[in-house]
This record gives sequence, structure tokens and C-alpha cells, in this order.
Amino acid sequence: AIDHFINSGKRIWYASPLKALSNSIYSQFCLTFGSDACGILTGDRKENTQARIIVGTTEILRNQLYDAMHRGEDIETDMVVLDEAHYLSDPDRGVVWEEVLIYLPPRVRLLMLSATISNPGDLRGWLKEIRDRELEIVSSSERPVPLKMLFLFPDGLVASLGGRKGINRAVKKFSEQRHRNAGKTIRYEDILACLKQLRLLPAIFFLKSRADCDRALKLCPELPPSSPLRKKIKEATGTFFTQYPHLKGNRQAPYLLERAVGAHHAGQLPYWKALIEEMMGKGLLNAIFSTSTVAAGVNFPARTVVLMQSDRFNGREFVNLTSTDLHQMIGRAGRRGKDKIGFALIVPGRHQDPFLLQELESSVSEPLVSRIHINFSMTLNLLLSHTPDQVKDMLERSFAAYQERQKARGSRAKTGPQQMLWMSFKKHLRFLKRTGFAEKDDTLTGDGLWASRLRIDQPLLIAEAIRKEAFDGLTPAMMAAALAPFVWDRPVDISVTDWKAFDLSAPLELWARITDSIGDIMNLKTAAGLESPPLQFWPAAAVYLWAGGTGWETLSRFISVDEGDLASLVMRTADHLRQIKNLSDTHPALARTAGEAIALIMREPVYIE
Repeated sequence: AIDHFINSGKRIWYASPLKALSNSIYSQFCLTFGSDACGILTGDRKENTQARIIVGTTEILRNQLYDAMHRGEDIETDMVVLDEAHYLSDPDRGVVWEEVLIYLPPRVRLLMLSATISNPGDLRGWLKEIRDRELEIVSSSERPVPLKMLFLFPDGLVASLGGRKGINRAVKKFSEQRHRNAGKTIRYEDILACLKQLRLLPAIFFLKSRADCDRALKLCPELPPSSPLRKKIKEATGTFFTQYPHLKGNRQAPYLLERAVGAHHAGQLPYWKALIEEMMGKGLLNAIFSTSTVAAGVNFPARTVVLMQSDRFNGREFVNLTSTDLHQMIGRAGRRGKDKIGFALIVPGRHQDPFLLQELESSVSEPLVSRIHINFSMTLNLLLSHTPDQVKDMLERSFAAYQERQKARGSRAKTGPQQMLWMSFKKHLRFLKRTGFAEKDDTLTGDGLWASRLRIDQPLLIAEAIRKEAFDGLTPAMMAAALAPFVWDRPVDISVTDWKAFDLSAPLELWARITDSIGDIMNLKTAAGLESPPLQFWPAAAVYLWAGGTGWETLSRFISVDEGDLASLVMRTADHLRQIKNLSDTHPALARTAGEAIALIMREPVYIE
């Protein structure tokens, strides 16, 4: 499809959910279509933006649609490709996918890609209704590489998990005697030996936690010193380490070099994960240990996927895997062009339910549902180009409203999703009026106009701090520190009482100034039933030290979060600073300082040019 559009002189926007995936696709497209024809927009990268093929994150595409609606212009593309379209159901980010589909002009052709959508008819019906054109569903029940589910017994015997008639009788008997077999855990060393004997390597192990992934590396056997694989890994990583010298000191480097294994999860630095992916892609690793929560973002297929448990942590508690979860994980089994069959190996354990996995494997994925909700960034940006009545009409075009209409045909329900969305929008609009961001006639005030460009989670809080001049006169390092508390939205708080080696009086005074400046609006939000996350001091302290030149190793020793989380804090702070940088016409001094702050914090190993 892209080739056809390019040959017709048309433009394509390829949207993916992850920066890393966008980077990977961009590299592939440069090889396929030529670097002159391709550009990338991810926040961190902005290259060749007038190219005929633009690759970027879905949030960037949504923001471009906001801008086009504000200008009263059409978006400059002829086709949009939405990769991983099942993100429409993602609780946190699905709203962005739905916004894109609602705002996208009908003339723009749409191609949606996903391997885990069980209700494409609902999606087609909705899109036909709001875009007024037919959509074609192209589906295949055949996997590119067929899959076989296996079960590993403690004695090393491997058997089929089951088939159309149900679970294997031997597996059933073993599982029903779980109390007798509870102590029979299988070592990673033995699993790898079994897979090697059966020629089922390389493998991806999906484990419960980051700590389990890191611990598993230590339990894998070393390769013999004379192993050809060990030599190949050393040669391949040598080039990478030369390009990114900081990675040489990574704590997990010895396991990669000496055992041909790696861990891959959100707690690691982005470039370390890129190295693991590259080594796996070259066929130089025997195993990767990953958390189930990143299954959707893993972009390296293996011969075999190993499932150590049938539940996962959802951020709050452990819950059973869903059919979608399982299919995303086992979807990584089998390499196109290399394997005739891919395998999923079920390993027994205390938290393993082979009956559940057998059932989920033969089940369709959970249906897509709408995740649209109203927030202040959406409200501000819609008011740039729409009256409230027009917004109401737009909300009635949501996937949520469509699904409710399909469900309630003949029903007299008066409080469906569109009514709830409309009530929420009016609530947000009333708050904007009360706080001086919107006029009585439902248009934006001057403050509302520039605040609409703060396309972040808490635009009003940051806008209020700007209005109260809490950011005025800051150095670039202090500006970075000022934005960091608005980024960290997790309940984990960290005491800084042990950071006596550092003088934190300046960021502490700044943090107090900021929290004081936004105290009134936070209280108003609480009274209106609108949540505001608690602001913690440690992110300000951490980013202040990093911006001031403190080394990464030193910073990591003092902060009890994973390196990947710390890097994420820095990168998301940079994203927020970019929003301030966009205010150059209304707040030139702040914008200039924000640009300088980005340069201070986006450096190795967080970001490497």
C-alpha cells in the first residue's frame, strides 16, 4: 500500500505506539524506500519532516490533527497507517487512538494493522458511520509460522499441551497432583539444556517481574571459553560498545558476553535494550528474559516462547492472563523465513495453570472497547476550533457512543457514554471558565490559547505555575527540575535525607515555590472532583543533579528506582520542556530556557545522538 501511494506521488503517515518501534520502522523504511523519502517525528527525533513518508508516534499524529483543525486546514497526508491498532483498547493511551480516528478527515485513506482484534466488525461499522466510506477487513486465521504448544515435565519430558479434544491426559494428571509436585521447580539451566537438545533455541522467557528477569541471568550456565558463539558475541558487541561506550559498564554485560542471555524490560536503559534486540536479531543469544507487560513492545521473534506462569502484574495486583495477553506473547514464537514451526513451552510452577492457557490459546482475543475520556488538554484543543455544540456532535461520533447504540437498540437509556462524555466535557469547560482559561462565551482566553499548546497530562497545573511566574528567572538546570515533579505519576516516593553529599537547597526552595503557586488551583480541582497527582520532590532533585552534571552512576546509586525508570523520568521531562519551548511567541524567555534545559538533560546514556 505504501509503495502504491509513493508511486502515485502521495504522502503517508505511519503511526506506532512506541518511540522504539517508530525508530525501528523508520530504519526499515529508509532501506526500502530511501532515506530521502522518509522522515521521523517522535519528540526525541525530528528529521526530514517534509518527506513523503513520515513515521512517528500516535500522539504526534493526534497533535498534528489538533493543529490542522485550529488552522482550519487539512492535514498534509493522503494515507494514515495505524500500527498496533488494538491500542484503541489500552486503558491509558487508547483515547489518543480514538481521537485520531474521530478527527481524521474522510478523504485520508486509513490502514489499521493488528494481530489481536476479535471484533473487527464493530470497528468497521463505527468507521463506516463516522467516515462515510466502506472499509474492507483483510483477515487471516493462519499464522505466518504455525504454533505448537508444549508442556515441560520436571523429568525433562516434553509433550504436547493438548489439542482440539482438550488438554493432554498426562498434563492433566500431573496438574491435578499439583500439591505433590509443588516442590518440583525446573531450573533455567535445565530448561535451556532441554531447548538446546530439541533445537528450540533461541527463546524468550516471559517472567513475573523485572527482578525475576535480572535474577534469571545469574542462573544460566556460562558458555565454554572456546565457544564460537562467545567469540561472535564479543565481536558483535565490540562495534556497539565503540559507538556507545557507556554500555560497556552495564551490570548485565558479563551475562550477555559469557552466557549469551539478556534481560529486556522497562527498568533498563533504552540503548541497552536496543543492544539486546540487535543481538537477538542477529541470532547471537540463546535466551531473553522479559516481563509479560512488555510483550506488545517486543520486536524480536524467537523460535520458542517460554511461559513460566499464567498470571501477570497489572500495576496493582496479579491477575490471570487474558486471551489478548497470551496471544501477544506466543505471537513472538516462530521466525519468518527461518522456522517452519514456532513453539510455546509451558513450564509448571506454583503460579501456572495449563488448563487456563489451553483455553486461552484456542480463544479469540478480547473485543476492542472504547477508552475515550475527557481531559483538559483535549478540552482546550477542541475549543480552539469548535463550539461546545460541535464538540457534543463529535463526542456522539465516538466508538463508545457507537458501541452503546449497538448494544441499546430499542432501549430508552438516557445516560449512555455520549451523555457521560458530554457531561464531563461541560464540567471541564466550567472549570476552565472559573480559572480564567475560557470566556463566558465558551471561547478560550489569552491564557487558554497558549495553554492549549501544553499537550501533556497536567496542562493546567503547569500553565498556572507559568501564570504565577513560578518559572521566571530560572537557570536551565532549575527549569528542568521544575518540570520533573509533574512527570512522575507513580505512587513510589523516595526520601532524599541520605543525599547529604549534594546541596539540594535550591531545588527544594523551587519545589516549595511551585507547589505554593498551584495550591489554589489544585484545591479547586479536588473540590470539583477532578484529580491531581501528588507532586513529589525527589524527581526535581534527581533531574536537577543530572542537569547540573552529576554522573549517571552516581545518580543511580542514590535513587532507588531502576535505570530505565530514571531514564524515563528524564525523557518525559524533556517532552514537557519541549511543550514550554513551543511557547516562544508568548513566553520567549521561558521557551529559550526550556530549549537549553533539554540540551542539558538529553545526553548519554539517556539519549545518544
